[in-house]
Amino acid sequence: MSRSFPVLHKNALLLPGRRRFLKGAGALAAGTLLDPFAANAAAPVAALPPVREEDALVAFGHTGPITDGGWSTAHDRGVQAVRKAFPKLRTVYVESVPYSADATRIFRQFVAEGANMVFGTSNYGDFIKDVADRASNVAFLECDGTSVTGNLGWYYITHWYPSYIIGIAAGLLTKTNKLGYVGTFPIPSVFASANATLLGAQSVNPACTMQAVSTNSWFDPQAATQAASALADSGCDFLCGITDEPAYLRVAESRGLKAAMWNLDMRRFGPNAYVSGVVLDFSSFYVEQIRARLNGTWKAAGNFLTLAHGVDRDAWGQTVPENIRTQADAMRDRILAGYSPFQGPIRDNNGTIRIPAGTTMDDMAIYQWDWGVQGMTGLG
Repeated sequence: MSRSFPVLHKNALLLPGRRRFLKGAGALAAGTLLDPFAANAAAPVAALPPVREEDALVAFGHTGPITDGGWSTAHDRGVQAVRKAFPKLRTVYVESVPYSADATRIFRQFVAEGANMVFGTSNYGDFIKDVADRASNVAFLECDGTSVTGNLGWYYITHWYPSYIIGIAAGLLTKTNKLGYVGTFPIPSVFASANATLLGAQSVNPACTMQAVSTNSWFDPQAATQAASALADSGCDFLCGITDEPAYLRVAESRGLKAAMWNLDMRRFGPNAYVSGVVLDFSSFYVEQIRARLNGTWKAAGNFLTLAHGVDRDAWGQTVPENIRTQADAMRDRILAGYSPFQGPIRDNNGTIRIPAGTTMDDMAIYQWDWGVQGMTGLG
């Protein structure tokens, strides 16, 4: 049960709830501007007027507790970078914003307190859009959003590229050719993560398959432990996934397997098992977006945080051989030079060609991925 919303201050306000999406994202020092979901995009409008730093208030609605060690911690590090860059700026935040009418009340409270800019660190859909529509003088940004209006934009991380790179290492490390994926919900961010990892593995080891298990939670160590144990029992010797805690890495460490993680460096929970991880850094993006708002140059847009500019693979684990690091990083270099590995033909897990030869999936197509690739079971 949620409690009444108190007056905002600089300390965290904890409201119960859970996030619906993780998807959760550089040019502009951190993002690539797009014109996505054109049907939702409003006609361009004049930039919001400038605000003096000492008069400005920026609010953050976090989808989880900032001490989760994963997604929300990564966003909070971005908030800390903002405070360092703009010492006169005031910031407020709320943790564990639920995907419900409580979210609308929280975002309204931000506006009522005088926020000039509001960030939602997960997809809150109409709960944030309805507030933005009624507060045209406030800039809104929604992580993993879909709408672009006069004062509402979105941002996300192109995590599929480091996932593909890590997949190459997985394909070279596996002895059973069976990869295990601890998923959360069957949503595009999970499809993109799992598919990219498997395609990377298959690029160097075509025999690789992936078995996925959904836990229906972003933070449930018990469920993740059970899923990882079941995957290990079925012969998977490389585990990966999207979770906000290191449960399946602990399983991999105890079972002598390899694993790749998400959000932040978690190798301390399984130093022998740890291969790498998809690591996030929102700092530059947040600083640049807020600087634009203060300067009066901010405009709503869709933003992808790109490889090496907001998202990347983590430093390789201590047990990853040098030749495997080199082979995987050769792909990283190619991607940084403009190459995309998401080229057809790509078949789904029923064998049907979804991406024909000669066609490359762009980031927007991957952002909306909703089917499993060939060799995938348990997802799509």
